[in-house]
Amino acid sequence: MTQILSSLPQNYRHPIILCLHRLRNVRTGFAEVLQINSKIKISEPDDKEIIKGNTIYLAPSNYHLMFEHGYRFSLSVTERVNHSRPSLDICFETAAEIFRNKSVGVLLSGANMDGAKGMFRIKKEGGLTIVQDPEDSEISTMPEACINMFQPDHIFDATKIINFINNL
Repeated sequence: MTQILSSLPQNYRHPIILCLHRLRNVRTGFAEVLQINSKIKISEPDDKEIIKGNTIYLAPSNYHLMFEHGYRFSLSVTERVNHSRPSLDICFETAAEIFRNKSVGVLLSGANMDGAKGMFRIKKEGGLTIVQDPEDSEISTMPEACINMFQPDHIFDATKIINFINNL
């Protein structure tokens, strides 16, 4: 992921949303660590904050990050999904619901099945789905779960993901 962040140009116009499984009792410092690898501002959004381009948003620790009409975020502390809060499934599913065919989901390395159902929802709504090649992943469980559930639009290694994102 840091390889992808460091490759984005300072003037990248789209918003990027990072939904990562994080330690729930460590609330600060992670965005600052990621910022070292990024030319674009990284921020943890507040509930009801308006989504802006040229910003990387990091799902806050121990909150589900969702989307609402009006290009706003919504935060929730509802039950964990796949033992996780934030849950990639919830983030992807609400992106698909709100942004439909304008959503782009990218699923990278990870150790559980979280994200596969949400990516399927993005695909079903006409959005674009990109999964990291399991052979290129540090931990292949998440990408494999997604690939086993449905055929994503693209299965790329990190370099191809970077090239694709930079050409959106």
